[in-house]
Amino acid sequence: MAAGGVAQCLPQRWYERRLAAVLWPLLPLSLLFGVLVWLRRWLYRCGVLRSYRLPVPVVVVGNLTVGGSGKTPLVLWLVRCLREHGWQPGIISRGYGGSDESVRAVVAGSASAEVGDEPLLLARRSGAPVYVGRDRAAAGQALLAAHPECDVIVSDDGLQHYRLQRSIELV
Repeated sequence: MAAGGVAQCLPQRWYERRLAAVLWPLLPLSLLFGVLVWLRRWLYRCGVLRSYRLPVPVVVVGNLTVGGSGKTPLVLWLVRCLREHGWQPGIISRGYGGSDESVRAVVAGSASAEVGDEPLLLARRSGAPVYVGRDRAAAGQALLAAHPECDVIVSDDGLQHYRLQRSIELV
């Protein structure tokens, strides 16, 4: 099967209502993973695992489905609306697809192989400062240190990142 065929087949299989017989053995692992995710979130909520609150509001944009759900266009729209209402937004992201594991600024000339294609798109189109890093709390701290004028942070695809406390979640 060609790469294009795989790219078309996987999303189709992902959204099928009936579960293929081949996937039934994975059901116990899926249930275990769900329990672990619930436990991790509960540990953050109870304070056993420490979360970090930035000194500005944090708006998390996320989705419950896999890819292509319009998070990046929503982030661009949200940044534009916040600006129109007098806010100075900054954007943080994980930087999926990028090779760099450290926290760093994304500028229009950054290499997408290092920072990820979506953060690069956000940096080029939003006009807002964009920072990427595995640890979104650290990315937010770095962004605010470099851009103290930012008074709100938009976290792109940060729904599962509980270490950073959020003011609002847009799902």
